[in-house]
Amino acid sequence: METGKNSELFKQVMGNYPTGVTVVTTITKEGAPIGLTVNSFASVSLDPLLILWSIDKRVSTYEEFISTDKFAVHILAENQGDICSLFASKGIDRFANCKWKLSNNKLPIIEDVSSVLQCKTFKTVDAGDHTILIGEIIDIQSEMKEPLLYHKRRFGKIPTSFYD
Repeated sequence: METGKNSELFKQVMGNYPTGVTVVTTITKEGAPIGLTVNSFASVSLDPLLILWSIDKRVSTYEEFISTDKFAVHILAENQGDICSLFASKGIDRFANCKWKLSNNKLPIIEDVSSVLQCKTFKTVDAGDHTILIGEIIDIQSEMKEPLLYHKRRFGKIPTSFYD
């Protein structure tokens, strides 16, 4: 398969696939909170409770995320487009610009999200230019707010007509 041409088509196809939006956070070995916006998130198993997400190997916090033993996945609420953009931005102190606290599991937890899944790292899998992180859920918090959606490089809420 021709990589260059097909990678552009692949981006278009995946951009047309609506997903939810998450922010994944952890603490560095030095104790600093780090996080990034992620839409490559999925459930894996009910027994044990497992989820997965993937990280680009070129991300500045790549080494910290693949070497951590725990992380938190925040499912953003429909009104949190600002948090999505904040954690997708480069060169700023993301945590200085949002409300968050440290959990009992010593993970940075962003406030007012729909749900948070705190996980211990179960397995990492090399996958091309990304690494897949599989987490075993150790704590679930949920407000069951409507989720933020991502489609064609834009984010927004579920239209009310979806439920008609």
